[in-house]
Amino acid sequence: MRKTPVEQSRLIADVILHVRSGRATSRRGLANEMGLSPSTTGLYVDMLLAGNLLVEDGLEQGPVGRPKRRLGTVPEAGWFAGVEFHAGRVQAVRVDFSGRHAHTLQRPLPAGSGRDRVRQELAAAVRALAATAPGRLLGIGVGAPGVVDPVRGIGLQYDFIHDWRDVPVAAPLAVDFGVPVTLENNLRVIALAERWFGGGRDLDDYVVLGPRRGFGVAIMHRGSLFSGAHQAAGEVGNWAWPGGGEMHDALSAPAVWRRLAGVDGPAPEELHVALAALADQPAGHEVATDFARVIGWLQLLLDTEVFFLHGPLTALGAGFWNEVAAQATVLMPRLRGRLPRILVSDLDDAAGALGAASLAMESWQPAV
Repeated sequence: MRKTPVEQSRLIADVILHVRSGRATSRRGLANEMGLSPSTTGLYVDMLLAGNLLVEDGLEQGPVGRPKRRLGTVPEAGWFAGVEFHAGRVQAVRVDFSGRHAHTLQRPLPAGSGRDRVRQELAAAVRALAATAPGRLLGIGVGAPGVVDPVRGIGLQYDFIHDWRDVPVAAPLAVDFGVPVTLENNLRVIALAERWFGGGRDLDDYVVLGPRRGFGVAIMHRGSLFSGAHQAAGEVGNWAWPGGGEMHDALSAPAVWRRLAGVDGPAPEELHVALAALADQPAGHEVATDFARVIGWLQLLLDTEVFFLHGPLTALGAGFWNEVAAQATVLMPRLRGRLPRILVSDLDDAAGALGAASLAMESWQPAV
């Protein structure tokens, strides 16, 4: 069947994604991975070689048969910008065409910043990346906190920026930079970062835990991000909490610091450092039990493989999170034998921006 230009563009983009990810490193492997005939695969590969987007060199010896020419992407073919923010800062990264992390920068957001200042800082961060970048910018990904509308590129709601309601994010950046701009919730882009740069490379089902200023989760299910009917899947911080209030009030990173420190006031700026100093406090057992309850609820609902922990609460250490896992099976005995691992992510604070760049990279399609 003859394909339309849109279908061809998507197919070519899929070829590049399979090669970039390492899932397909030869023409034969690419044909098998994509379910295409060898002749069709060869046409697309030749087109991309001629366009200087793929390279074919070296030999790869499989367990049987003749050695195969190895496919790879061309790093200099262009780059992707990823920007992610919350109420305190904007983080940005540059990723080359081969998906390699090339540069990181961070810009603080002054206290009380509103929507206009945030959008100015997002654009300034991309311009700062472009100032030192070789090649051309191909796309921008944005990770925004709270509820977003990825289709329209709008930030719908975020409680920690006072006027963040129905904010156009993607369109102004697309006008400024002349490239496609994609928007997603910041925890969901962190889930993409785990797939491209972290421990989720070989997993189809995992959950990112994000107890930061609020508390949300991102769900990777059968290899795809789960967003929900209203783009609000994972807003678990809004769950009613035993004793009153919402889960944000008990298990966000600032709330945990207040519980462990035994104080009622604003959390310190360097929250990761402050939490590390409180890792062995007696109140930690009560906090661990509360997290165990949440982990148990999520696992009974989602039956996932791994929980990846991000944010300041990584400072509490493996001992705390091992206790959380142990307490989950005490509270919910039916989880014995199927409670997933709770892993402190290997990715640093740039994970959200890396994920936003991954979003741009996955969304990019060439002109045909």
